[in-house]
Amino acid sequence: MELERELSQWGPASHHKVPTLAEAEAYCRKLATSHYENFPMVSWLLPRRLHQHFYNVYAYCRWADDLGDEAGNTQRAMELLSWWRTELEACYHGELRHPVFVALKPTIDQFAIPITPFRDLISAFEQDQRVAEYDTFDQLRDYCRRSADPVGRIVLYLCGQFTEEHAMWSDAICTGLQLANFWQDVARDFAIHRIYIPREDYERFGFMRADFDRKTSTPEFIALMKFEVERAREWLQRGLPLIPRLPGRLQVDIDLFAHGGLRILERIEAIGYRVWETRPKVTKFDAAWLLLAALWRCALRR
Repeated sequence: MELERELSQWGPASHHKVPTLAEAEAYCRKLATSHYENFPMVSWLLPRRLHQHFYNVYAYCRWADDLGDEAGNTQRAMELLSWWRTELEACYHGELRHPVFVALKPTIDQFAIPITPFRDLISAFEQDQRVAEYDTFDQLRDYCRRSADPVGRIVLYLCGQFTEEHAMWSDAICTGLQLANFWQDVARDFAIHRIYIPREDYERFGFMRADFDRKTSTPEFIALMKFEVERAREWLQRGLPLIPRLPGRLQVDIDLFAHGGLRILERIEAIGYRVWETRPKVTKFDAAWLLLAALWRCALRR
């Protein structure tokens, strides 16, 4: 999304007329299908009646993410995220101005989605502006609770599958997947001055803060990554009981996310945990195999 262009048309200082529902849905659909490379597969797996609702939710997340990442500086990002929260609150009171919220309001109403997961996502993007390193895993887990878990909860609402038990399992998968992504991107994140490995963890294994600057897979770092990979695997596996509790197509979708995260961890292991030197990747072959395996497991359960 070209943030500045979109802000000039739909930002806090714009005076564009409120779009119709059809116009707003077309806007979200275009945003989702042109910016999210995995969306065609996800859409194929989901019932067609849900596609527009997923586009609407994606458009909300895309805007919030870009307001945090592409605003240019921390102060402006915080101001824009505060504006986005105001628009969210207005949406829940029936005051609609932005096309994302014009489209999202019927989705919220139809599926009775509470405001909390949408608020939590904004809170996480705001935290990205203030916090670049974490002292404890509890702090990192709290960040995942607001940056990753809300997406899974919204999906459960959209698919009519939200229960507290389902949400608990979904949270485990979402947090586990985010941890896997963090360990996959240690070098990339450090390049933008972010460290998601908790200080208590790396100091426990004898890898000090100054060692990050060397970007070397020392024996201490490899031991640390083994620990973090296993922790992420435990989170992902903790959520697997959710899959058979879901209807068929959604089973396949969530199976793909969970086992995709597990495959990332396998790729980290395959390179000897040397994520400083090599970014582990899930290949197209991996993706095809994961899809076939998910379909096979779904068929067996039936």
